[in-house]
Amino acid sequence: MPLIPFGEYRPDVSDYEASTERDAQNVVPRADGFGPFPSLLALSQALGGQCRGAFQAFKPDGSVVVFAATATDLYVLNNITFGWTRVSQGGVSYSAVPPSDQWRFAQFNNLVMAVQANAVPQVYDITTSIAFANLNGSPPPARYIDVVGRFVVLSGLLSNPQRVQWSGLNDINGPTSWTPGVNQADYQDLPDGGFVRGVAGGETGVILQDNAIRRMTYIPGSPIIFQIERLSQDKGLFGPYSLVRAGEHVFFYSSQGFQRIDPGGFPVPIGRERVDRTFLADLDTNNLQLFLGSADPRSSRILWAYKSVNGTTNQFDKLLCYDWVLDKFTTIKVSGEYLLQVAQPGLTLEGLDAIAPGAMAVQGTANNGAGLVRVQVASTAALAGRPFVSLSGVTGTTEANGNWWITVVDATHVDLQKSAYANAYAGGGLVGGSVDAMTQSLDNFASANPIELAAFDPGHMLNFFRGPLLEATLESAEQGTDGRRLKIRGFRPVTDAPTLYGSASARETQQQAVTAGAEILINPITGKCDLLKDTRYSRYKVRIPQGTAWSFIAGVEPDTIATGKR
Repeated sequence: MPLIPFGEYRPDVSDYEASTERDAQNVVPRADGFGPFPSLLALSQALGGQCRGAFQAFKPDGSVVVFAATATDLYVLNNITFGWTRVSQGGVSYSAVPPSDQWRFAQFNNLVMAVQANAVPQVYDITTSIAFANLNGSPPPARYIDVVGRFVVLSGLLSNPQRVQWSGLNDINGPTSWTPGVNQADYQDLPDGGFVRGVAGGETGVILQDNAIRRMTYIPGSPIIFQIERLSQDKGLFGPYSLVRAGEHVFFYSSQGFQRIDPGGFPVPIGRERVDRTFLADLDTNNLQLFLGSADPRSSRILWAYKSVNGTTNQFDKLLCYDWVLDKFTTIKVSGEYLLQVAQPGLTLEGLDAIAPGAMAVQGTANNGAGLVRVQVASTAALAGRPFVSLSGVTGTTEANGNWWITVVDATHVDLQKSAYANAYAGGGLVGGSVDAMTQSLDNFASANPIELAAFDPGHMLNFFRGPLLEATLESAEQGTDGRRLKIRGFRPVTDAPTLYGSASARETQQQAVTAGAEILINPITGKCDLLKDTRYSRYKVRIPQGTAWSFIAGVEPDTIATGKR
């Protein structure tokens, strides 16, 4: 039988006898159909509250520093324990970020900057700082930050939301870095177009307002510093955090739907008569802070996370995936708090001890009476048969940190052989777990890792998309034969998925509601879903269970005849 392909996901238009479909969930586009998408797998411990922003920075040696924010505090990730250390200025919480906003970050050389409307712009030197500090030069509080050429650009200013302001050339943290007229630092007030909702950085900048889009181009030697020209009128940014820059391309959501700007080009629609109407009907427009865009650094995909109208408070619950090379959309059902791209911090083998199974907190230390360090833990049961452990993070009795042969004393104490107790315990510390008991490959913990798509889950933990493949569902366009009845005897899915359930819907007229069919497990001998249904119109649906290993699905080959024939 001829193949009915699982065509382009295009829910805005009718799918009768079409090359499009209404349902493509938990899959990503491929040239030959669709492929799987993985679930989240936690890496870090829980943040101190709901994630309200996150960012990765790179040190000169290539190592990664990961920052995250709650409504009132800033944190840095411990690359050994994967716990979070608060690095708010002076250890004091900030005024809370507005409910409709997020913290935003940018890196310039070794400096990481963090901004939100209710705080002075913050700065952290990733080579020397132990906490954030006020950015020098008195820059104004701002909602958004980006780097254009060798300038840092602030927008969404609390004092003047129609202004963009930039730092001095190659100077962002000096006493005059933000003084207009000094070292090319300046600002520009935009007379129309509404509030500035963000700037897409790069060698040139793209300014996105409520109802206008402008390009800012640096002109060396010119007194105007940046030439600002209009790209679009009556088209702007709806959802500030939907703005994504992928290479030289800019993607965003406007009041007229999803848009794309190519290098040197103008905004062009990519979702019209495809996903725009369906998406807008599903988007919770009262929670645009959860409408978050990110480029997948390992593919040509852009993903937009958003809270649906029926979603859980303070969480996004869906992703819209767009492959800009294949020019195709799909949907993914995943819940979380924040979407970003990040590289997993590298670890040494010693560092793996802290996250391996059996890791436990130190509860105290003491002299064992013979001069050795005695360590108290909740239970020594997990240390049975493990004569060698690693300790880290102990304060006070810092001589306990390191690798030790141990003697189990009782149910809650061990002695560190050949140690020398000298200092009273002040807190903290971790007894490392067993690397041999780890289920993840050690290849996942290289000293340097490529950037991946990541998300903070509802439990405030940083996750990578490395878990079991999500349950995938796809449904063909509706089939019919000019109103004549069909006898459906089954269909053969064209896929390498070993486990799959198939069903066929039914309705007698185009005006009736669709009745879903019962699921049938694929026959492992024939590769066919056998069923029997008599109807005029039908869609073929497949469901691949979560955790099934598969790589592609192209469509179905139906087994049908006209009713009354054999």
